[in-house]
Amino acid sequence: MAKRRMRKRKPVRLKVVRRILDSLNENLGIEDDFSDVFLEIAEFGELNLLLGDRVPLVMTINRPEDLGDVVAVTFPTLRGLLRWNLEVRWCAVDRGAIPFLMNGADCMAAGVQMVDPNIERGDLIWIRDEEHGKPIAMGWALIDAEEMNTATKGKALR
Repeated sequence: MAKRRMRKRKPVRLKVVRRILDSLNENLGIEDDFSDVFLEIAEFGELNLLLGDRVPLVMTINRPEDLGDVVAVTFPTLRGLLRWNLEVRWCAVDRGAIPFLMNGADCMAAGVQMVDPNIERGDLIWIRDEEHGKPIAMGWALIDAEEMNTATKGKALR
């Protein structure tokens, strides 16, 4: 299997990425002034990345077919989440689920302790540690927030 590398990396002006930033503001309430940041765009496998000062902050990825319409979803990367302290589209998992998530496993419903009530099936959400609230992974919601809170078995996130 070929290694994934960052490809087609090129500097861009702020007005070129304004559409991405407007999408973040509209969907997630993220506002930031990128006027003093060196902006680049790049491709990393199926992801399109926006880099600020050589740090990946925002990604655009297509939603999988089995979770609804295939549309491009713009969402912060883990570094972007640390920068903006996002408080929407999250779920918190217990300590026992973290090692499995770090190895790329799906998140089981039993490991989900708290969840943002606005999550719907097919949303791209970020997963945080229950104790510290720091982002540890991202995934696609396989069930709604209500089901995530009440379910005790089965997959909740992929």
